[in-house]
Amino acid sequence: MSQDFSREKRLLTPRHFKAVFDSPAGKVPGKNLLLLVRNNDLDHARLGLVIGKKSVKLSVERNRLKRLMRESFRLHQDNLAGWDIVVVARKGLGDIENPELIQHFGKLWKRLARSRPTSEVKTETAGVDSPDA
Repeated sequence: MSQDFSREKRLLTPRHFKAVFDSPAGKVPGKNLLLLVRNNDLDHARLGLVIGKKSVKLSVERNRLKRLMRESFRLHQDNLAGWDIVVVARKGLGDIENPELIQHFGKLWKRLARSRPTSEVKTETAGVDSPDA
């Protein structure tokens, strides 16, 4: 099943996180969080979560946030193929209720998908303008 959230769809090693932090291709700020993105040259997106105790005190809240983020990512991952995405939580994120978080992440994923340069369109228009056409 292509929709599941397996280990290959996660950023797992410090090296993966460091690559995104050191040279992000884009930043998408949100309410109490920041998305850092980088191209990964894969056919699927990968997600990394940074939710520190300083940002969200209670482990119950951190785990709830991770669960919601992963589920939202799983539902939108088809539109995000080719990105490594790191979600950095900020203070106050744990205070937001589930429905609002789900809605907020839906908007963030859509903004991120829209920000992707469409190389397919450029190649098609280049063929139309060529003298051989």
